Amino acid sequence: MNHVTLYDLYSHPIAKKFIKRSGLDHAISTAESAFYFACKSQVHPELAVKAAFLHDIGHYTWYGEDGEWNFHSYKENDIHAIKGAERAHKLLIRLGEDRKSAKEIALAILLHTDSYLPSGDLQLTPLQMVVSQADEANEEPDGLHHYRMIDEKEALQRIRGLDELVQQTSRAYEKQSS
Repeated sequence: MNHVTLYDLYSHPIAKKFIKRSGLDHAISTAESAFYFACKSQVHPELAVKAAFLHDIGHYTWYGEDGEWNFHSYKENDIHAIKGAERAHKLLIRLGEDRKSAKEIALAILLHTDSYLPSGDLQLTPLQMVVSQADEANEEPDGLHHYRMIDEKEALQRIRGLDELVQQTSRAYEKQSS
């Protein structure tokens, strides 16, 4: 597996722009949660962390005429997971991610929410389930999780720390899978 790190992802101007738009603290917190859920579920932590970090990269802004966030309009018209899966896949490939891994990550992003899907049962893979659970674990009412602030220094510290954890755990995971 090509080891494109969270730091590599966050350092790219496209990721920086869109992750900050949807909430950098939320992206990092969701990636941290995904790491722990992945370890418990025997899901490859590197894939889970990348998918969770990028899961909201497709968000649009949904502001009403008064300049305030229009949560009703967002819930009614949201397709961020579709746009995010495409945007993340393109970014991952551009950075040299293994194509199979890029596809798995993109599909986990596509299916991290059911807000745009017709009702019915959908069979998620373990990776997709981990990313969905991690997102749900970090949600706040009315989308407030997208507005939690974090300074750049703390963000980079948490990203690098998570990269280190992923690197250590991935070696063990790959040995176990062989």
